[in-house]
Amino acid sequence: MKTSFKVPLFAMLAILTSCQNTDKKSTADGTALSSSNPFLNQSKLPYQAPDFDHIKDSDFKPAFEEGMKIHLEEIQKIAGNTETPTFENTFVAMEKSGEMLTRVNRIFGLLTGANTNDDLQKLQEEIAPKLAAHQDAISLNPELFKRIESIYNTREKLKLDQESKRLVEYYYQAFVLAGAKLSETDKTNLKKLNEQEASLSAKFSNQLLAAAKAGALVVNDKSELAGLSEGELAAAAQTAKANKLEGKWMLSLQNTTQQPSLQMLSNRATRQKLFDASWNRAERNDTNDTRKAIVEIAKIRAEKAKLIGFPNYATWKLQDQMAKTPAAVETFFSKLVPSATAKAKAEAADIQAVIDQQKGGFKVEPYDWNYYAEQVRKAKYDLDENQIKPYFELNKVLQNGVFYAATQLYGITFKERTDLPVYHKDVKVYELFDKDNTTIGLFYCDYFKRDNKSGGAWMDNMVGQSKLLGTKPVIFNVCNFTKPAAGQLKH
Repeated sequence: MKTSFKVPLFAMLAILTSCQNTDKKSTADGTALSSSNPFLNQSKLPYQAPDFDHIKDSDFKPAFEEGMKIHLEEIQKIAGNTETPTFENTFVAMEKSGEMLTRVNRIFGLLTGANTNDDLQKLQEEIAPKLAAHQDAISLNPELFKRIESIYNTREKLKLDQESKRLVEYYYQAFVLAGAKLSETDKTNLKKLNEQEASLSAKFSNQLLAAAKAGALVVNDKSELAGLSEGELAAAAQTAKANKLEGKWMLSLQNTTQQPSLQMLSNRATRQKLFDASWNRAERNDTNDTRKAIVEIAKIRAEKAKLIGFPNYATWKLQDQMAKTPAAVETFFSKLVPSATAKAKAEAADIQAVIDQQKGGFKVEPYDWNYYAEQVRKAKYDLDENQIKPYFELNKVLQNGVFYAATQLYGITFKERTDLPVYHKDVKVYELFDKDNTTIGLFYCDYFKRDNKSGGAWMDNMVGQSKLLGTKPVIFNVCNFTKPAAGQLKH
């Protein structure tokens, strides 16, 4: 779970707002905003790509404060407009608002997810409730909603194109679901709940990251890691060394219960230790235990749903999703679960047969599954993943697989840009070109696991694509593959 400022999707596409030409200005909390703050103006790099060489942790707080201040001034100008509400003076104006806040929030969200540190985490927990309050100041603004509702109610008569009409409907639904129709008393209560949830979500995110780091399995005897390749052993030794555990091996936890190494480890005791470390990472009754935060977040969400007029959180949050209702979700799972369960039982029987054949003398446990499932594949299909891995080295997959396919299918080509600054040495940047050689945008790849990176895989924008604003996309893609040791290739 990540904490990020959530404005309506289209409001994240913003234009440059004018800034005072002074050396410094004071933000809402008195923090000095330097004229050299990299978020004050658009980046001058290609595609407005972030200039990571000049972004400091100390830049974020004053930029957030100033960004929120400017955004609220823009919104208040829209809400207080005495002219008859129109698509241009309301929706287009909202689309163009919040440029600085969008800029700082996108990079802050990237770094707190992919390359965080103590200072950023502290700010993350400090700024989350402020951002929630900022969003409420927009979503619960009665004058602004009157303009939105007025246009929404007359949308069929306005001769809007389909895209514009959809934008009107999107904003209206987003504001209603955010509580725009509530009484002032209920809005006050909702604001408190939103701030509480934002604080807890930021805390949860940081606890989970710390729990994964603390839960890494440290092994003193190399023999306990039998089954791992020389490259994997070297990577584990390198990870241990980086954590000042010279002469040991460390298996970092991925953002899954089943860890990749469970497929190779032949030592059952080691498999169990690794599985337990993963399974219980955030349930150790320490400062990283997330259970209390989860319960509190669930209670707050239930309260919010009831306050806005829904029987539960699921009903509220599914309103703008494909499923629409909890009943539809339950129907989907009622059809899926029997088949999935039957498949799992059949696989368990195959695995148990292998264990019995080898006179293992135990019943299959979760930490045995991947190890013996690999043996079942070899026996049934003559498929050995270790023989296939050399053909799927990471850079080969990217260059000769993904990029090649994009070129063959769509005519898109990729050129590495080593001249653009990155936020970590492992990050690579590619510029994309269409089949007519016109530029498309930038693609940042960040594929190796770090202790200061959230688990899982995701992508997002650093700069959004917008025909309205004339911007092209700057995209980042984050994964968590174990980094190979020096001289080794990642398969």
